Amino acid sequence: MSATTAPAVLILLGPPGAGKGTQARMLEEKFGLVQLSTGDLLRAAVAAGTPAGLAAKTVMDAGGLVSDEIVLAILKDRMGEPDTARGVILDGFPRTAGQAEALDRLLAEAGGRVTAAISLEVDDAAMVGRVSGRYTCADCGEGYHDEFKQPATAGTCDKCGGTAFKRRADDNAETVRARLEAYHAQTAPLIAHYQAMGVLDAIDAMGPIEAIAEGLGTIVGRVSA
Repeated sequence: MSATTAPAVLILLGPPGAGKGTQARMLEEKFGLVQLSTGDLLRAAVAAGTPAGLAAKTVMDAGGLVSDEIVLAILKDRMGEPDTARGVILDGFPRTAGQAEALDRLLAEAGGRVTAAISLEVDDAAMVGRVSGRYTCADCGEGYHDEFKQPATAGTCDKCGGTAFKRRADDNAETVRARLEAYHAQTAPLIAHYQAMGVLDAIDAMGPIEAIAEGLGTIVGRVSA
């Protein structure tokens, strides 16, 4: 990541189940951006044995939580790779105001900034049903839902042709309500942070996946032009 070629940085905000991962993958394909998920970044850095990855492994092996400093170091390394030149979509980071401020400093050091933060607006009560019905392809991770998005051919992943699917054990009503409470307490204040920066957009995320994708595409096309 250099001051002259700083990539666009898009942040998707929204509670668990709002569709951030699904929409990020669709934006990735349409605009040539790279989706960066915190969990995936950590696993890749650990597997690659990078200095930051080794530091993360030490913490995780001890049962601790990886610090923001380590996560940011891993993110910085990843954003320095050639495939991120057109821009990145951050999925799952930042989650708190402190992380957002640290990310702002990291980007500023490279002459960049957050290009857009898009809040996926949802109805909490409806989210319980949405999350409890979701599942993914066990091979490629493509997301599906019992009601909103089933494979075109039953039992076969549209993306990779896999026939094995899985559901997260914590996708149940009680856990979803707890995650929503945590989101509103810790992450929703980011909306004010990015609104103050003048980079916040909001979109209704309770409609059909294709309609949400169209709205997001309009925003991303505008800010990345």
